[in-house]
Amino acid sequence: MNFIAILAALGLEQWRTLPWRAGIERAFVSYARMLESRLNGGTVGQGMVATLLAILPPVLVAAVLGWLCARASPFLALVFNVFVLYLLMGFRRFSHAVSAIVLALKTGDVTAARRALAQWRGGSTSELSSQDVAKCTIESGLVDAYRQVFAVLFWFTVLPGPAGAVLYRAAALLAQQWRGDLRGEEDTPILRSLTRFGRPAQRLLWVLDFVPVRLTALSFAVVGDFEDAVYCWRTQSRAWPAELGGVTAGILLASGGGALGMHLGGELPTLAGEPDVRPGMGIGETVEPDMMPSAVGLVWRALVLWLLLILLLTLANLAP
Repeated sequence: MNFIAILAALGLEQWRTLPWRAGIERAFVSYARMLESRLNGGTVGQGMVATLLAILPPVLVAAVLGWLCARASPFLALVFNVFVLYLLMGFRRFSHAVSAIVLALKTGDVTAARRALAQWRGGSTSELSSQDVAKCTIESGLVDAYRQVFAVLFWFTVLPGPAGAVLYRAAALLAQQWRGDLRGEEDTPILRSLTRFGRPAQRLLWVLDFVPVRLTALSFAVVGDFEDAVYCWRTQSRAWPAELGGVTAGILLASGGGALGMHLGGELPTLAGEPDVRPGMGIGETVEPDMMPSAVGLVWRALVLWLLLILLLTLANLAP
């Protein structure tokens, strides 16, 4: 049943984005901001209470509705699971954003590629060269595909009904909203307060990421260059800065770069003139625009591998 729901949701999501998705995410973010404004006294305990108040309602609603649908009929449960996955997964966001950037760079329109990258990941991109745009696109794509697809699929499969998928997406949005200053500088009272308040949400996301991010990295290794992917994962992943995603993003970029034979990370130009120095991730050649389809192919092959494993698990559960 889970396998059919996943296939149907992926097909629907590639066909057409659900227009409600962005609105529901904005509503949850507004709810999180309201909790933070009312409960943030700068302590971890208050952050823990706020995290529970933010996470439990959507998870309980999804669990109860899923249980009621399953009691009513298997078909209704399937439809509900498809709807929740269709609402939560964002593979189209990754694939279509990368496709737009690939097309722009192929025609030599670096300005359009920069604009598409800025719309996707945010931040300033006007100072980036075509190689920088390609590198940032691959980096954002690997992390976004994990956050929007692989982690959601893992928790949807592990926990009963759609509650796991809702739990993960809510935790990811909450941790992003309550980031504070992850660099540890905390140079203002507001940042110090938000950093402590958001620590339970960050810790919850770290726990939820622990297994699926490593399975995703292993998938990249299996469908790419296994030896280089594992070597880079083992030696480089912990060097990635906390403000850029920490070890979770480091694992994805190191294993993905190794699997693709690409050198990710490194310096990026900035508007201030001083380069943004980041650790090197992966191994091999400097990223060029024509390498981006290889990254998309890596993600697709990893997704197919996951679908095959989920199918095998489904058949095993059906066996007498």
